Amino acid sequence: MYNDNKVIDLFGGESMERNHLVNIGEQRFEKIRERKAFYIDKSNFIREWWDTGTTVTLITRPRRFGKTLNMSMLECFFSNRFEGRSDLFEGLSIWNEEKYRQLQGTFPVIFLSFANIKAKKYEIMKNKIAEVIVQLYEQNRFLLDSGLLSENEKEYYKSIKVGMEDGIAEGAVHFMAGFMQRYYDKDVIIILDEYDTPMQEAWLSGYWNEAVEFFRGFFNSTFKTNPYLCRGLITGITRISNVSLREPSESIFSDLNNLKVITTTSGQYATAFGFTEKEVFQALDDMGLGKEKQGVKAWYDGFTFGSYSDIYNPWSIASFIDNGGEYDTYWADTSGNGLVNSLIRQGNTTVKSAMEDLLTGRTLMTELNEQIVFNQLDGSTGAVWSLLLATGYLKVVKLERVGERKKKVYTLALTNMEVASMFEDMVKGWFGGEGESAYNDFIKALLLNDVDAMNDFMNEIALVSFSSFDTAKSASLKDAPERFYHGFVLGLMVELDGRFKITSNRESGFGRYDIMLVPKDREKDCAYIIEFKVHKPMKEKDLAETVANALNQIEEKQYEAKLVADGFEPENIRKYGFAFKGRECMIGE
Repeated sequence: MYNDNKVIDLFGGESMERNHLVNIGEQRFEKIRERKAFYIDKSNFIREWWDTGTTVTLITRPRRFGKTLNMSMLECFFSNRFEGRSDLFEGLSIWNEEKYRQLQGTFPVIFLSFANIKAKKYEIMKNKIAEVIVQLYEQNRFLLDSGLLSENEKEYYKSIKVGMEDGIAEGAVHFMAGFMQRYYDKDVIIILDEYDTPMQEAWLSGYWNEAVEFFRGFFNSTFKTNPYLCRGLITGITRISNVSLREPSESIFSDLNNLKVITTTSGQYATAFGFTEKEVFQALDDMGLGKEKQGVKAWYDGFTFGSYSDIYNPWSIASFIDNGGEYDTYWADTSGNGLVNSLIRQGNTTVKSAMEDLLTGRTLMTELNEQIVFNQLDGSTGAVWSLLLATGYLKVVKLERVGERKKKVYTLALTNMEVASMFEDMVKGWFGGEGESAYNDFIKALLLNDVDAMNDFMNEIALVSFSSFDTAKSASLKDAPERFYHGFVLGLMVELDGRFKITSNRESGFGRYDIMLVPKDREKDCAYIIEFKVHKPMKEKDLAETVANALNQIEEKQYEAKLVADGFEPENIRKYGFAFKGRECMIGE
């Protein structure tokens, strides 16, 4: 997207004529530089990466954080296909030193991206991988006429096609690196962008084990047993676990003992991906949007990489500028967020209770393993928080070392207002579709104190929406009602935010849960006390008795007394017992 009226000057931080286009979505470094488009100098990443001397590096960052653009920049800098293209780097920090200028355009480079490999079936995934490999071989087809390859090698070259055997596909990049090394007489730099996209799809679509076997062979051949490799750089959103206690076959990096892993909690490359606050504020000033700094900070700041806080999402900032300073969920809207949505909707009561806290601005304390074990996502709340941190939906507020073993305990919060807005929309969507009308009518009935209508609409909601909360692999019939009504409470919190202050008291695992809705306008609304209770057939003969017990619980806990002390008249306090038995619900007062 281009807009001739929106220009910015941030080449190397120097003041220049303001004629730079905001180019949303362009990930080819050379095109951005040639068009003098909006670009914040991240070329120091080249220096930092090269100087480490690490053979193979994996860097994880959330989506839309400049990974692909930085990989394109590396390709333009090192690849001999861009020999003599000093124009792409003049004015950037990397071009200030002669020793780096001498490196530009001097290496054979293989650049692959798995960003578009999304498939519902394993065979389709393999074909898409094959298409990427075939494109690599087509780009270097001159090798067939170079006199370099033997007849057998030419036959192998021609065997690279969609539908090739797994073993050939797994070793294809290895062999291409060998051909290029012999032709250029120089070891090859291999860049793989968005390595984990097909892995996430494999987990969602049920062919995880087959995908793991393929990628283990591919990574081993490409990055471990490859004598033609100079350097390797891999990017992705998640760090897929090297070790799984449940699934020994899960590791795709088990053979890569030369791998250096950089995650969002690592200090290395902390400012290479995303925009720093200084960079963002300078951009806003240059665009005449300086008065929006605090609003932009609340909406789009909050990412923390290593010890470096105040990192902003590049996609949101560029979109905000391109749209003349309009606030929106730009980053959140670039993905369907299907995995995150299903994990929280189908998550257990611990997950949903934590989400209640997070949506009200509170924090979550937990231990984390940054290695994502996909097969544990259904049963491990820690794995869920690890994934949400890696994908950018949570941020680290504080890290503490506790106990004799100095275990890491993280304090986490929602990243910013954009993420909070995304989660609110996500929760609203849980009761959309067929259940949307009944859900909206239930809210109206609640606020009108119409118990009969509340019963009708609540049972309709449960009938339509109940199953979407208990389809997780770890779900059981026992905890299915709690999964549903915890999700229902989240929906209430989002729907009534701004009109009520909602507080909760949870006794997880005991089948009961109560919330209090305190109106912000006491003249307009009543206060509400709601006790949720799961029917216990061994102790209660029917749902009516469960409702009665729920209402007794409200009296025993003396919730009404707290509201009266706060100035509410008893007649303006409504008390409801919600009883659940499977999909059946009864509400009484």
